[in-house]
Amino acid sequence: MILRLVLPIAIVAFVIDQLSKWWITGPLQLGWDNREYAVFPPLLQFRYAENTGINFGLFGGGPEETRWILIGVSLVISAALIFWVWRRGSAAMAVGAGLVVGGALANAWDRFHHGAVIDFLNNACCGFDNPFSYNIADVWIFAGAIWIAIKA
Repeated sequence: MILRLVLPIAIVAFVIDQLSKWWITGPLQLGWDNREYAVFPPLLQFRYAENTGINFGLFGGGPEETRWILIGVSLVISAALIFWVWRRGSAAMAVGAGLVVGGALANAWDRFHHGAVIDFLNNACCGFDNPFSYNIADVWIFAGAIWIAIKA
């Protein structure tokens, strides 16, 4: 029962993230030559970035092995989370797990396919210029983790 919730939610989260990245780099044509697109400045803009590290680019620019280690970590954490929710969780926790797994696998796919995670969402407010970008997968991971913490 639990896996029947986790897997479809993970698939939907993965697909939405990948479609957003396709739209940003395809039809919108954001990339290193055209890095920014104002949506609702300064609250929301699209700012293209490739993240080879973890959150906020930490440990980025390291050796190629780091890419494969981060892919492996994403796969192990996803499998462990699915197992944990299957053994101990509820249907409500399965929703959060699906979001975390979908987001983690979407970012792992980026690392595998592009060599880095494609980030493009950027928020600023009140004179603060945020130098960091993130993506829909990061939103899924954060929302899913919060959901699990609330429901656990």
